[in-house]
Amino acid sequence: MRRNKQAKSKVFLTQQSLNRAIKNICDVLRRSNCAGAMQYIPELTWMLFLRILDEQETLEAENVGSKDKFFSFSIEPPYRWQDWAAPYEISLFHDPYFHKPQGWKRRELEDKGQGALLDFINNELFPYLKSLGAHGDATPRQKIISEIIANIGLTRIDTEYNLLDVLNQVHQISLRNIDPTHIFPLSQLYEGLLLRMGQKSNDGGQFFTPREIVRVMVNVIDPKPGETIYDPCCGTGGFLAQAYEHIHQAPETYASLSAPECPSKDCSFYGREKENLVYPIALANLILHGLDEPHLWHGNTLTGQEFYGGLFQDTPSQFDVILTNPPFGGKESKQAQAQFSYKSSSTQLLFLQHVIDSLKPNGRCGIVVDEGVLFRTNDTAFGQTKRKLLETCNLWCIVSLPIGTFTNAGASIKTNILFFTKGQPTKKIWYYDLSDVKIGKNTPLTFEHFHEFFQLLPQFAESERSWSVTHSQIEENGYDLKTVNPNFKIYQNTRSLKDLLRLMEERNREIQDNLRALNLYSKDKCS
Repeated sequence: MRRNKQAKSKVFLTQQSLNRAIKNICDVLRRSNCAGAMQYIPELTWMLFLRILDEQETLEAENVGSKDKFFSFSIEPPYRWQDWAAPYEISLFHDPYFHKPQGWKRRELEDKGQGALLDFINNELFPYLKSLGAHGDATPRQKIISEIIANIGLTRIDTEYNLLDVLNQVHQISLRNIDPTHIFPLSQLYEGLLLRMGQKSNDGGQFFTPREIVRVMVNVIDPKPGETIYDPCCGTGGFLAQAYEHIHQAPETYASLSAPECPSKDCSFYGREKENLVYPIALANLILHGLDEPHLWHGNTLTGQEFYGGLFQDTPSQFDVILTNPPFGGKESKQAQAQFSYKSSSTQLLFLQHVIDSLKPNGRCGIVVDEGVLFRTNDTAFGQTKRKLLETCNLWCIVSLPIGTFTNAGASIKTNILFFTKGQPTKKIWYYDLSDVKIGKNTPLTFEHFHEFFQLLPQFAESERSWSVTHSQIEENGYDLKTVNPNFKIYQNTRSLKDLLRLMEERNREIQDNLRALNLYSKDKCS
């Protein structure tokens, strides 16, 4: 029995309508043996990616223009989305080469009876897609396809009924059906899904950094066109995606999946990720943001153990810009520690050493660290690493974040942002303190909280929340980078004095008004 033989084309005119469509897909996945976000996000990822790839390559084939030229699809029939996933429509012929209507393979499988489509996906489609990257002449796009599918054994969707429902709804998400003047890019909706995954993770902070923090860090570092940008623990790719948007200013709703020549566009963005679950999601996320050829390395950054490096060839050893949020509280093995000058089991400390070494001279970095990195001095490696940071880099700013900043990403640890430039020693550090801001799941830290920060930053000006500390003061304190705001009490006392004066002025006006009223009353009585 066929399910929705031809899904009606839906046009999304509002943000709410597209949000609702994404939510409806997730609802079907949740009832289809994908109970949590950690299960349904990977399932939606590979489908959404294949849908976008198919639409983009179809447009490219149509634009070839001459019948003498043959467009080479990354995926051959019957494994393209338009063959096996799209609803059957005899009037739609998307390519001039194969002369097959949309959904022809899907109809063929449906005619075979219950279970044929699931069997095709698990036993034919997945093995074929995984094999694409193994060919010696595989294109970068085919390598990406292979990696996104690499760790999928079987689809988690439990019934063919639910599978067809999901396929129909995913197919409706099309560039042609979305009004870009009123709707956010699909990439932002996808980031919202990734946030849900972070909320369900016991250590979500390592997978997803809140978008507002990413925006702040990217705006401060201000990556430029032509600069190499790197994240050594990229998670779902948020920093690289935001840096790309920052540089290009007008991200498109859908990715242009063509493979451009380096170094104009995509050869500037590099990342590493260890987690098998997260690596393919990062690839898909970056493609949704418009990065045609993400240069992501799959492996353990700290040990050097490589799982897949096919997209990371000819990568420089040092970079102009590093934006990153290393995992909080991790403990590393002796194997990882052996790669570094200062041995420590602290994951963040080893990443900080890696970042310093990976920056070019005059390279700039924004990195999130937990509070322990700042104040720990009893561990030799912490002191040595911070001394190296201050002597080889100009640590020009530390922002103290509220405790609840990462609550919505699954972590509640106290964190700070370090900004530094490699090549000159630190002379003075400018601190900005947001630690007293009350943050919770329903009241997250927003870009507006940084309004004063961006006003004061150009001059490193002092205020109730900001102050400066010299290198010598830090050195005298044993390289403890956590300092108390010396201006807070001064400004609080000043504020209290101003409040007292204001109250005295108001009281004086009340007394004067009462005296005038009494004087008028006395005159009336006398007359």
